[in-house]
Amino acid sequence: MFKLSELNTNVKTELLAGITTFLTMVYIVVVNPVILSDAGVPFEQVFLATIIATVVGTLWMAFFANYPIAIAPGMGLNAYFAYSVVGTNENITYETAFAAVFVAGIIFVILSLTPFRKKLIEAIPQNLKHGITAGIGLFIAFIGLRLTGIITAHPSNLVTLGDLHSPSVLLALAGLAITLVLMSLNINGALFIGMIITGFIAYFTGQLEFKEGFVSLPSLPEGLIIANPFTAIGDVFQYGLYAVVFSFLLVTIFDTTGTMVGVAHQAGLMKGNEMPRARQALLADSIGTTIGAMFGTSPTSAYIESSTGVAAGGRTGLTSVTVAFLFVVAAFFGPLVGAVSGLSAITAPALIIVGSLMMGSIAEIKWKELDEAFPAFLIILSMPLTSSIATGIALGFISYPLMKVVKGKWKEVHPLVYLFAVLFFYQLAFLPH
Repeated sequence: MFKLSELNTNVKTELLAGITTFLTMVYIVVVNPVILSDAGVPFEQVFLATIIATVVGTLWMAFFANYPIAIAPGMGLNAYFAYSVVGTNENITYETAFAAVFVAGIIFVILSLTPFRKKLIEAIPQNLKHGITAGIGLFIAFIGLRLTGIITAHPSNLVTLGDLHSPSVLLALAGLAITLVLMSLNINGALFIGMIITGFIAYFTGQLEFKEGFVSLPSLPEGLIIANPFTAIGDVFQYGLYAVVFSFLLVTIFDTTGTMVGVAHQAGLMKGNEMPRARQALLADSIGTTIGAMFGTSPTSAYIESSTGVAAGGRTGLTSVTVAFLFVVAAFFGPLVGAVSGLSAITAPALIIVGSLMMGSIAEIKWKELDEAFPAFLIILSMPLTSSIATGIALGFISYPLMKVVKGKWKEVHPLVYLFAVLFFYQLAFLPH
């Protein structure tokens, strides 16, 4: 089924690769519930929904595409869901926001079955893509700093340095230092191991307690959040969540595609510039997003952490099956994860470090060309300052064609970008955001 001999691998290598990938990305079962619970979603709901979406998307990738690539709820989009879509709109409940995720997932499935997805990726200027990635990185790092109190609100300067003697701040700084040391030593699973060590420190300093034990049967207290597709579509129209759906789509499409191509290239699975079974692979994250929304989690994406499994020798879907199995096992450790997630200082270092890694995209921006650089800069600046990924994307898509027109380079802009600019301008000017 997985063509192990044809791809020069074996069962032992694939299992070890799966374990490696799991250790590098399992932090998501802690971090994702922490972020989405700020939107009011019950922790147990998000915890299990995260695992369900991960298992469904990753198994699809394993059996239909035969790639060693794991799928899970994406960092950045969960923050956008919690702090921009729900957090800044009193009329938008998390149930309504999940309707937008569900609709985005359905559109995502349709696009994955057509050539339009490829055309959409090609239409978006590279510098805007890099700006969006970097902006999201800055945004989630900002969230990590704010949750722990390392930075706090200030009446004049908006933000300022927090109380460095606070137990939460000291624990977060210790966790950050430990995790950075582990990552500098290229230790697989550094983010997860760093959280474990920080958890031990918190336990022995009295900041962490395990009142409900470590293991329990998984549960979904809210059941299915999206049970009727037509109701979900109606909610998107009723609350005018078009920009939200588009933002989910836009970020997930090129983020996932870029990650998949990068990991497949690393594994030596590309044939020239083509990715075999690309359609089946692209369906993995769109189906994961759709199923995840039904149970209660933000959009899924291909995880760059899959590259660690490839580095360990993973070449086939058996690596992905191993990852999915380990996430099923993790579902029975809800009380342990719940206790850890209740202390933001344990999870915040992961947010800060992942944010810093995403900021690496800044290096790819053409800073010497103002008409390319400024729209990207506007995206990066506005995302954390407005606490809205969608606003950052909108400002970038509006300013990019404007600057190209002024420079006499209007022919360089794809017609779809002009369409997006008009839609985003209408959304910012006339719709609630």
